[in-house]
Amino acid sequence: MERVASWWDGFELWLAGLSFVPQAALVLIVMVPLCGVVAWLLDRVVATGFAAVGRGEPEPSPAGGEPAPSAPNMEDC
Repeated sequence: MERVASWWDGFELWLAGLSFVPQAALVLIVMVPLCGVVAWLLDRVVATGFAAVGRGEPEPSPAGGEPAPSAPNMEDC
């Protein structure tokens, strides 16, 4: 564990020593894909949990099926 902490301290010092533009570029290159993967995994976990309790996503209606119900017309009231 000491080696990991030592490596992380060195990396942190190296990153802090860079100017703003390389810091921002490096963070974006790493964080955007990482956040995308975490969001996708979280979506899958939540969808699986909902499906397990019977609250899965509804089946799509077949093409050419009945149209979706529209909002009530106020003139009919």
